[in-house]
Amino acid sequence: MAQPDFGPCPPRFADIKRQIAASYPDFEERATKAWADILAELDKATTDIAHWGSESIPQVEFADLDKLDASLLESIRRRGCVVIRNVVDDAEAITWKDDLREYVQTNPVNGFPEEDKQFFQLYWTKSQVRARAHPNVLAASAWLNQLYHVKSTRALSDVDLAAPLSYADRFRMRHPGNQWDKHPPHIDGGGIERWEDEAFRSCFADIFSGNWRQHDPYDLEGRINARSSLYGRENQATIFRTYQGWLALSETAPHQGTLQVFPDVLLSNAYLILRPFFVPTSSTLTDAEQFDAKNWKFDTSEADFPGIYSIGKAFSGPRPKTATHPHLRLDKTMVSVPRVAPGDAVFWHCDLIHAVEVEHTGTEDSCVMYIPAVPHTPMNADYVARQREAFLRGVPPPDFPKWAGETGFVGVGTPDDIVHPLGRRAMGFAVDATA
Repeated sequence: MAQPDFGPCPPRFADIKRQIAASYPDFEERATKAWADILAELDKATTDIAHWGSESIPQVEFADLDKLDASLLESIRRRGCVVIRNVVDDAEAITWKDDLREYVQTNPVNGFPEEDKQFFQLYWTKSQVRARAHPNVLAASAWLNQLYHVKSTRALSDVDLAAPLSYADRFRMRHPGNQWDKHPPHIDGGGIERWEDEAFRSCFADIFSGNWRQHDPYDLEGRINARSSLYGRENQATIFRTYQGWLALSETAPHQGTLQVFPDVLLSNAYLILRPFFVPTSSTLTDAEQFDAKNWKFDTSEADFPGIYSIGKAFSGPRPKTATHPHLRLDKTMVSVPRVAPGDAVFWHCDLIHAVEVEHTGTEDSCVMYIPAVPHTPMNADYVARQREAFLRGVPPPDFPKWAGETGFVGVGTPDDIVHPLGRRAMGFAVDATA
């Protein structure tokens, strides 16, 4: 799969900046003050993250999810990521991996790189279908969904955080020794939509108003109707995932092709959202000078949204990098998740900056299934209904690239592989009330 050709933002994007600036009283003054405060906090926070590395990432046992103390819960919320251990029995997870290996060896599967497939455009293997429907996987999803709340007093109709839905995604079986540059630091679940779509934009109202410390990444209200895919780009999720995640089917450790994250969702949100409104006064600032807010100026005249790039008629990003987002110190702060075993799960907040390690220096394949946490909302339920039809037909789900699909493949999953009522509900199948 060739990397897409990225282009600049279109001139009309300057109007998005001006519209936002006009929507908040004293925007320039408040944003400028907040920008200086954010840079000062980032200078300290990035130093701490670089020091603690993987130890920054909270780790909990699945059996203890309902017994965590307030300080650990707050750490999970602030970090925006968590390792949940022993979600699935090791032996069952290993069996799923063995079945996946047989599936890709037996069938004419879609994946890349073409000459040595390791990331597969597959959704309906028995292993994936069974894993998504596993009661423990769904229980972990429901627990993560319930870290969100409604900050206002307005009730949200047809929203049930305790009723998780299934979002069919892919899996990877990465071989040791190769270089992997397909997933540099990025954020999924919407790009320019964070600024362009009014509902999505409302999620960051406290940041725009200058009160960035009051920003709540877990406020549900704006998320429910936020449009994360205005341009129909393939592989752009149209649903709301509270957390993205994967389930490990093999042991994977730092330097073995694992996930990396920037573990501070509050600060990264505040910085990323205001970054388009500020430009450096010089192109040759040193690291120390970068963090001095006096060396940045407010500017809404340019169309550029750093980290957002055009791809034909659609847009990619945010893809922060050192050149566009120097204050994140990504070369030091993208920390690898700790060692995981088969059956452990890793989850990260839908706004969190994440990446995949370039190198895999281990000796075994690194295998994970992507399984996010998805709450029941009207928009999500509508997607799951369409996804269910894709499942029954054996074709890719609505958000993903279209191809002939897995119908007729040896080992393809069917509704009969979803035996637990929770799993059937999560996939949009009616469940007998007596079950």
